[in-house]
Amino acid sequence: MATPSLPVIAQMPAVSNSGFRLSKEHLVVAVPVAVVAAVGGFLVSHYLSGRSCKKGQVNLTVSKDSPKVVHSFDMEDIGTKAVYCRCWKSKKFPFCDGAHTKHNEETGDNVGPLIIKRRDA
Repeated sequence: MATPSLPVIAQMPAVSNSGFRLSKEHLVVAVPVAVVAAVGGFLVSHYLSGRSCKKGQVNLTVSKDSPKVVHSFDMEDIGTKAVYCRCWKSKKFPFCDGAHTKHNEETGDNVGPLIIKRRDA
């Protein structure tokens, strides 16, 4: 008695023949380009993450031994006008002494003082 024969299945090659071939010349160009792209991506992400406020302190000198710098004033004690520093560079902090002008010139910032004045009745 004859045994039934199984159909012959053509074996697929391990890599399909899509026409794409990577020669040594291609690798010589592709590897450096990939390395430069990876390094560039790393440097850009490192630069962007370094711009966050966590790493750069604003207050460099005022009450550094205190966990939080807070000033409170009663409106009655202010008089007609008070000018407060917002750049943290004033030698008379919390009052403004105009130090923001130099700070703005050096950094390109545009910070100015907080001015509180009594409205004329």
